[in-house]
Amino acid sequence: MRILSVSESDLHIAASALVAGKLVALPTETVYGLGANAYDPEALARVFEAKRRPTFDPLIVHIADLATLDKIADFTLLVPAAADFAHALASALWPGPLTLILPKKAIIPDLATSGLPTVAVRFPAHPVALRLIELSTGAVAAPSANPFGYISPTDAQHVADTLGDRIDFIVDGGPCEVGVESTVLDLTSSVPTILRPGGMPRERIEAVIGPVNALASKPDSPSGLGTASGQAPQRNPASPGLLASHYAPRASLELFPYGRLPRERVVEPGIALLFFDRRSRDGYFYGFKGSSETLASVGQPSKRIVVRVLSQEGSTVEAAATLFKILHELDGLQVSGILAERVPAGGLGDAINDRLYKARSAAR
Repeated sequence: MRILSVSESDLHIAASALVAGKLVALPTETVYGLGANAYDPEALARVFEAKRRPTFDPLIVHIADLATLDKIADFTLLVPAAADFAHALASALWPGPLTLILPKKAIIPDLATSGLPTVAVRFPAHPVALRLIELSTGAVAAPSANPFGYISPTDAQHVADTLGDRIDFIVDGGPCEVGVESTVLDLTSSVPTILRPGGMPRERIEAVIGPVNALASKPDSPSGLGTASGQAPQRNPASPGLLASHYAPRASLELFPYGRLPRERVVEPGIALLFFDRRSRDGYFYGFKGSSETLASVGQPSKRIVVRVLSQEGSTVEAAATLFKILHELDGLQVSGILAERVPAGGLGDAINDRLYKARSAAR
């Protein structure tokens, strides 16, 4: 594995590798993706092998030109309203953290779509990703560049630490700005449906095309998935990120309502507390014996407890950008368990809670 810069010469090296069927981790505004030629079944197979990803979990195809959308998606199989929605969303919200589920054309191998007749397509808002796509094949399949089910990477070092020599190149474009994966919107259902909340808030989608359904993660659902307008949880997902257990750190993660982390658990050795904001953290420790010592250790590992805050001022934008970074950090500290609280719903809060719900169910 070789780490490349974002210089034009290094991007040409990475693009040539993609054309040759090699694997290149690349930065996007959401998380780092593990890129492969979307038209090459052997390259796609290497993605599944490197990530140890089950082949029933489809990949997202990234493009850098709207003309490519007509090459890989068959709009004749959509009802006219859905086709209009797709073009309106592409015009208003691309480039950006929004993935559209559309009928696919035969040029996209079945392996990329897990045998489904639909393809997940995204136009990322990151200059490095766009340049690599332009220089290579015009369509790059790029799931998150991490082992399947593990925390998504938001910087190049996360990729190097978890995939290492399983891949060929990493293009180091610095930290990701959004920090959670794209929102996935299915336009092949009777009503547009958000399959995975993510970096594009529902409110912005509805401002373009009107009301949409949402398939939301719920902690009390046996499968870890809720339903959209009575739909049953999907067994053959049309989108990545729909499995009950995903985005999981090595330590077990327990999830609680905002402001309701249990005080009695603070005595457990090696435990970590993950708060949404400073207000919640300070309320937790108010009047707590030894709080001054504990609060003094915020941001640093303590013999008794590790405390982290997603956003000091309660910004869901900042919280989304720091979530995976903090989970990687807690794994590095080898904490024994993580007690996390939900964040307020709405906007990027839905995406953060979705990742926390799915991270909570897998103890490693």
